[in-house]
Amino acid sequence: MDSPTDRKPLKEEIFEALHERIISGKVQPGTWLRQDELATTLEVSMTPVREALDLLVSAGLAERVPYRGVRVPQPTHQEMAEAYAIRLLLEQVGARAAAIKREAAQVDRLKLIVARTENLLSLKDMSASRTLSRQFHQLVIESSGNLLLSRIYATVMNIFPDWMLYEAMFRHPEKLENSLTNEQAGHKALVDAIEKGDADLAARYAGEHVRELGKQMVNFLNVPQELLDEKVALFCLTKIDSIKE
Repeated sequence: MDSPTDRKPLKEEIFEALHERIISGKVQPGTWLRQDELATTLEVSMTPVREALDLLVSAGLAERVPYRGVRVPQPTHQEMAEAYAIRLLLEQVGARAAAIKREAAQVDRLKLIVARTENLLSLKDMSASRTLSRQFHQLVIESSGNLLLSRIYATVMNIFPDWMLYEAMFRHPEKLENSLTNEQAGHKALVDAIEKGDADLAARYAGEHVRELGKQMVNFLNVPQELLDEKVALFCLTKIDSIKE
């Protein structure tokens, strides 16, 4: 049995429970997350529930609506496509800058996250796997050394429907292991490129990863491919891979 010092803070336990419910589809987009109802259901006080909801908002799995409360987001196809296009741009720019800076401490942190995801390939691992994946991408951007880029990226990630894609994996478990294995291989390749200081390769791997998410948005969320292409074209992102130092 775990000792008291081994236990996670209650707010984190509640966050993980709500996280799993959202990405598994048990809580649908647009659902309001009422603090008092959750406290009663989970048999806890209001304070850790409020803190857990703050964590959900920070992770992009919930949004605060002024004067109304907190709910699971329900982005439109237009919003999804715009977030996709901006994320495609930011991830390539961030990966390029991270490779140019190539700080050993940041590379080691990225390697640690990759190592921690290696055996997370089943449905029961999805919550932990998705949390680590988000941390990985945020750390790549942070490794660019550009604080404004990191802030903009955090905003975009709070709109990008990655949690909806994870929910789709619960409906298509036969595709889960292959998808996660490919994702892990992509993460490892990106870290290797950053460690080697290969800015062009790092940008390419980052772009390939986001484009793969775009394919999933089309296949699982029914976002029109032409809408994604339209938003990408606005940023001339087809040329981003040719940008040099």
